[in-house]
Amino acid sequence: MLHEFVSSNRDELVRRCRSKGNARHSPPFTPAGLDHGVPLVLEQLVWSLRCEEETPSSARTPATAEVSRTAALHGKELVGQGYTVGQVVHDYGDIGQAITELATERNAAVTVEEFDTLNRFLDSAIADAVGPYAVDRDQTRDEQRRLLDTAVQAFAALKVGDIGLEGAAGQLLEDSLRKLRALIDRSPPP
Repeated sequence: MLHEFVSSNRDELVRRCRSKGNARHSPPFTPAGLDHGVPLVLEQLVWSLRCEEETPSSARTPATAEVSRTAALHGKELVGQGYTVGQVVHDYGDIGQAITELATERNAAVTVEEFDTLNRFLDSAIADAVGPYAVDRDQTRDEQRRLLDTAVQAFAALKVGDIGLEGAAGQLLEDSLRKLRALIDRSPPP
C-alpha cells in the first residue's frame, strides 16, 4: 500500500525533497517551508490514500476537501513570503518525484491506481496552492491600473492649466507614481 510506504519512509522523502529543492538554481525555499510544508503534504497524502482505499470512487472525500483547504492556505502563505508560482509547483513536483524514485529503488508494491491517486492528489494540491497567486496578481494589477490612471489624470491637469508642480495636481502625480513604484517593488516576480 502506498500510504504505508509513504508513512514508513517519511523522513527519507522529506530529505529527498530538501535535496531536490536545494539543487535548483531558483531562489530556495526556507528550511521552515520545507520542514513545515513537505511533512504536511505527506501527512495529507497518506490520509487521502487511506480514504481512497476505503471509498474508491470519484466522490470528494473529507481528505480531498482538507487537502484543498490547506493547499490554498499554504499558497497564500507563500505569496505573502514572496515565493514564485514556479517554486510552489516544483515543491509539489519534488514530492511526487521523491515518492516515485524511492518506490522504484525499493521495488515497493505500489499499484497503478495508487500512482493515479498520487498524481490526482498532487495536481489538485498544485492547483489549489497556486490559486492565491492569481488573486494576488489580479488585485495588484487593479491597484496598478488605478494608480496609473490617477497619475495620468494629474499629468493631464498639469498640462492643461496654469497649475504648477508644487500644487495639488503635482503632489497627486508624485504620490501616485511613488505608490506605483512601491507596489511594483513588493510584487512577487512572475
